[in-house]
Amino acid sequence: QVQLVESGGGSVQTGGSLRLSCAASGSTYRANCMAWFRQAPGKEREGVGVIYTGGGNTYITDSVKGRFTISQDDAKNTVYLQMNSLKPEDTAVYYCAAADSKARYDCYLRSTSPERFPYWGQGTQVTVSS
Repeated sequence: QVQLVESGGGSVQTGGSLRLSCAASGSTYRANCMAWFRQAPGKEREGVGVIYTGGGNTYITDSVKGRFTISQDDAKNTVYLQMNSLKPEDTAVYYCAAADSKARYDCYLRSTSPERFPYWGQGTQVTVSS
């Protein structure tokens, strides 16, 4: 089993920044594909991006590319989602997820498929006001 704990959410104004953290524990060898998803009220869960921790390769969805980045700290078993230039449409609950991926391309393919991630954090609210 893999346990994921997110932190770092909050409320900011348009143009502000937040950094979300996702700390993994347990059988972390099963968590080489780490993802961030978000879900706004009344909408489906949307993939934000993934990081293949084996090589640090990242993929960010087009809607946030250039504003959001994903990084990792192997020593802390933690991945981060740095969010800059936030917009009201970024308001959502953000979730960290993990999967055991065969390769970085498999991790990339999972980026839009929340059902392919067996491990989830509790979610953290991000609210961006105009």
